[in-house]
Amino acid sequence: MKSFVLDKFIFALGNICMDSYTEIHEMKPTTAKTIFIEVTTALFVLLFTYTAIMKLRDIPFFIGSMNHSPILRPYAPFLSVYIPAVELIIAILLILPFTRYAGLVCASLLMLIFTAYIAYILLSPDQLPCSCGGVIQQMKWPAHLIFNIFFLLMGLFSIVLKNQLIAINRSSRTPEI
Repeated sequence: MKSFVLDKFIFALGNICMDSYTEIHEMKPTTAKTIFIEVTTALFVLLFTYTAIMKLRDIPFFIGSMNHSPILRPYAPFLSVYIPAVELIIAILLILPFTRYAGLVCASLLMLIFTAYIAYILLSPDQLPCSCGGVIQQMKWPAHLIFNIFFLLMGLFSIVLKNQLIAINRSSRTPEI
């Protein structure tokens, strides 16, 4: 069973890399879909790089903010390094064309987690501080929720568009003899 799952994973990873390789080496006309994906990618790279740097610049403050949350308190020291590292890794995945799709999926998943946490904060009776870093932490929680939902929807829509472009790309391939 492990071998079957591993084979499927490697096959899927190979398809993603091949599609990205094809995108890099075949000059295609720019469409509204590709522009939307590129803008979303750039915004995610800016967002994750900025927030990661802000968190790493003041780790004691980041840990202190997380210590106010009963859910995060036991994991604050670990998360203070893990969250910025994940944000930077996702930014790198988004920058590299052959890992961009994986980066969009990871970025959307991370935004889903952050959005769920903000929803928890809004439903919580406690007034907890934001630990996002930089100017983003200045937002009120409802505005922060809208901000995160916006990025989450952009990420999900980009994944759908990227899947459509991959499907079109695969259907246009002709077997070589």
